[in-house]
Amino acid sequence: MTLDKDRILRQLAWIAAIWIAYEFLWYEQYKLAGPTLVFDRLSDWSGIPEKPFRLFVAGMEICAALLVLIPRTRVLGAGFALGIMSGAIFFHLFTPLGVDPYGDGATLFKEACFTWVMAAFVLFAHGDEALALLRRYAPFLGPKAA
Repeated sequence: MTLDKDRILRQLAWIAAIWIAYEFLWYEQYKLAGPTLVFDRLSDWSGIPEKPFRLFVAGMEICAALLVLIPRTRVLGAGFALGIMSGAIFFHLFTPLGVDPYGDGATLFKEACFTWVMAAFVLFAHGDEALALLRRYAPFLGPKAA
C-alpha cells in the first residue's frame, strides 16, 4: 500500500476508534446504573445472574474503549471490540432478546453492527500490526510449512 493510502487509512482509523470508545462508554451509564431490559431478558434466557453478567460486559467494554484509543494498543482494542460486538450481534439474532427489544427501530442492534464494522475497519487499517499480533499470540493461525 502506498504511504498516502496508509496514512489516510490510519487517520480514518482514529475516527473509527473514537466512535468505538464513544459507543461503549455512552452505554456504560445504563449498564452501571442498574438492571436493563436487555440483560434481564438474557439472564432469564441463559440462567446467568443479571448483575454479574451486566457488570462483566461493562468492564470488557470499558477496557476495549480505553485500549482502542491508545495507539500502541489500538489493534488489541479493536480486536476486543470486534469480539464484544460479535457477541452482542449473536445475542440479538439468536436469543429471545431479538433485534428490536425496545421497539425503537432496532437502534441498539444497528449500533452494534456499525461498531462491529468500525472495529473491523481499524483492524484493516492496521493490517500489518493485526497480523503480527495474530502470529505472535496465535501461531497456529500463521502460514503453514510446505
